[in-house]
Amino acid sequence: MCIAILSTEHPDYRLIICNNRDEFFHRPTARAGWWPSPHTHVLGARDMARAVHGTWLGITKQGRLAILTNFHEASRDQAIGNCSRGEIVNSWLTLPPDSPLTTEDFTAQFTRNGYRKPIGGFNLVCGNVMEPLAVFSNRGAAEKVVRWVASQPGETVALSNTEFGDQSWAKVVQGERSVADEVAAHVDGREDEDALVERLMGVLSTDTLTRLEANAELEAYIEHLPGSVFVPPVGCPDDGIVEGETSLPGAPNGAPSAAYFRGLYGTQKQTVILVGYDGRVRFVERTLYDEDCRPVPVESRDQSFEFVCER
Repeated sequence: MCIAILSTEHPDYRLIICNNRDEFFHRPTARAGWWPSPHTHVLGARDMARAVHGTWLGITKQGRLAILTNFHEASRDQAIGNCSRGEIVNSWLTLPPDSPLTTEDFTAQFTRNGYRKPIGGFNLVCGNVMEPLAVFSNRGAAEKVVRWVASQPGETVALSNTEFGDQSWAKVVQGERSVADEVAAHVDGREDEDALVERLMGVLSTDTLTRLEANAELEAYIEHLPGSVFVPPVGCPDDGIVEGETSLPGAPNGAPSAAYFRGLYGTQKQTVILVGYDGRVRFVERTLYDEDCRPVPVESRDQSFEFVCER
């Protein structure tokens, strides 16, 4: 159950973004980096389990941003689509750097006509980091409704695998409150930027998950996952629950497989993005577990990127 938290409460930053990616650790994922040609203007990690090599979180040198969370579905058929949800994020981020397409234009393609490809449920945040950001979904009561966030200072909102604004998920409420509190503490303490990053990583590491009996399968934990911002490794090597989408390397894009939906599940990556009013971006990704379910050594788990948005 992933979470994205966006805040405009810090007086020194136009936007703060915090994200946890919760996934099966076996699912192959490339660490964050600048993408290969012809999309060298895109920064983000990539899901290597499907041919499209999409992402759930990315930003461009021009300031385009996209964050996607899967919508928690009632059945496997609803959760898995023939097309990767990462394709939606890619379609925004990989626009040519000089593309005139606005956030309003992009969202209108979905809200007016819907997403016509067979795809699982999703929530998407997109836009330019120096402007208000759009939030929309293809599920729930807010389907085809665009809402806007980061429109003014003093906002903190969280998005998870439920409808945007659903305060029944404890992790959403806790994430919003904790980020606001840590931002205020950082301002009061006049701390440096590294301290802010660590405070926000601390929020993303808040573990309040109810513990079940030893060797409990992931299915038993599903109802408890909305209660914790951070998900520690849960499940066992033979778990087979499906909560996303994938295909085997080399398989057609529309051929999902359960190959990576087994083993341990939990928070695998954490990302903090800081955007200054001058357009300076700092992107920090922390990888907690590798594809063999081994903890990544502290000295090699972080990657940091910095650039100034082109205008």
